[in-house]
Amino acid sequence: MTVRSLEWWLLSIVCLTSVAQAAPGDRIEFNRDIRPILADMCWHCHGPGTHKAGVRLDRADWSQRPGESGATPIVPGKPAASELIRRILSNDPAERMPPEEANKTLTAEQKDLL
Repeated sequence: MTVRSLEWWLLSIVCLTSVAQAAPGDRIEFNRDIRPILADMCWHCHGPGTHKAGVRLDRADWSQRPGESGATPIVPGKPAASELIRRILSNDPAERMPPEEANKTLTAEQKDLL
């Protein structure tokens, strides 16, 4: 196992085992509240080593760059301008993320946090 894949697996384990969610009224924290959702739901296709559609969500600098479509996945402070939000809320199965073939579904709480 390479050092890079070991880092990926360790980070995934840490993220998935520390899924303490923000209580209502608490300030949302990226590492506590958002990163575990992205690690579980998105990194398989948009994480270290895999950047489908030119989108990488495991690094802030990459997540704020336009993907192959020209849309920017995350626009800090502007959820309405963020492609990630548009995709997770889409009613069109061809656009919605995560896609059906991933066999993962975001909960309403996870969507609200994102």
